[in-house]
Amino acid sequence: MNEISPRPNNLDAFWMPFTANRAYKSTPRMLARAEGMSYFTNDNQEVIDGTAGLWCCNAGHGRREITEAIQKQAAVMDFAPTFQLGHPLAFQAAAKVAEHTPEGLDHVFFTNSGSESADTALKIALAYQRARGQAQRVRLVGRERGYHGVGFGGISVGGIGPNRKQFGAQLPYVDHLPHTHLPAQNAFSRGVPAHGAHLADSLENLVALHGDTIAAVIVEPLAGSTGVLVPPAGYLQRLRELCDKHGILLIYDEVITGFGRLGTFFGAERVGVAPDIMTMAKGLTNAAVPMGAVAVHDKIFRGIVDGAPAGIELFHGYTYSGHPLASAAAIATIDLYVKEDLPARALAMEGYFEDAAHSLKGLANVIDVRNYGLVAGIELQGRDGKPTDRAVKIFHRCFDAGVLIRTTGDIIALSPPLIVEKHHVDRIFGTIADAIKAEAA
Repeated sequence: MNEISPRPNNLDAFWMPFTANRAYKSTPRMLARAEGMSYFTNDNQEVIDGTAGLWCCNAGHGRREITEAIQKQAAVMDFAPTFQLGHPLAFQAAAKVAEHTPEGLDHVFFTNSGSESADTALKIALAYQRARGQAQRVRLVGRERGYHGVGFGGISVGGIGPNRKQFGAQLPYVDHLPHTHLPAQNAFSRGVPAHGAHLADSLENLVALHGDTIAAVIVEPLAGSTGVLVPPAGYLQRLRELCDKHGILLIYDEVITGFGRLGTFFGAERVGVAPDIMTMAKGLTNAAVPMGAVAVHDKIFRGIVDGAPAGIELFHGYTYSGHPLASAAAIATIDLYVKEDLPARALAMEGYFEDAAHSLKGLANVIDVRNYGLVAGIELQGRDGKPTDRAVKIFHRCFDAGVLIRTTGDIIALSPPLIVEKHHVDRIFGTIADAIKAEAA
């Protein structure tokens, strides 16, 4: 049996996602293993994980409970279809998720990623509006600078320009709310910024324009991939009111904010406003096996299922929906979150993390710092004519110094595993500070 080598001898075959392939393959940086708060390179250099992988390893790396659950299930049954059949773990995993979703969001549809969750949520919203006799509601509303994955539904309602412009025409009947980033008023806010609730009123303008054709609005409780945009005080409350007023469903994309990231099991609890539909992925299985899910309110499930003729009620699904190994991983992961009370642990660490993030204020080229829960964004002044150059070089400096960060544009985004301790926080932000100073020119 051939062992997997930590040193690949051919970099050509793998077309890497969201990567400058030419630049990376000229100077590759490899991760060979992971444990706890750290990755290790193929030279055994420790790299503190300041990003929980990609916002996903919330319980840290290599958790024995999750690994053993996957191994045990693989030995019992590797795969079972969930089209017109079932297996116990899929139902157990759905019930486990529903224990922690907002009241009424009691039904769970499994996917394999956040992108699939977003497209699934949009389709469910359209199906529900049709089922309740509102077939004219075909319009979907996203938000500028929003990120909802890379399916054509997700990029259509998403609002990050480079993710959209390469692919031409997308879904029809899509519009966007303005983003909530107001640096002139909210720069260096700690937690929820004070200004910007009025931006939700833009939905009234879209209703005036499109009438009763809007099916759903999809937003992130905290926009992560665009560079950590925290919702202004009162914004989501106002958006909820307007959706209710106009018969529009409110969808939360909780792929990043779910499973403890904001100090509660889901972001909806932290912001105090519940959606009608909620997407999730990433932390659902601690990223040990790919899995996503969509939680829907009982009124939506009943509206689609109970009123349908005999047979299939929703013509949608994936081969791997509720995959046995993913289901086992989800159950073990959620049990671990509960056993170690990781959401509460994140909440308790938030103040220390916040102070460390804002200690970067005053450094050269740091133009904003924002944070919420165990998420922080450090916005940098870009170099003239060289967008992203400063942030990318800081990323490389941090990695070489043993800290993994994430950059998006000229913004450093941080989201460490929820097991992070104060000395990790000190190391992460100290390394970033050194790198920012080194790139001050």
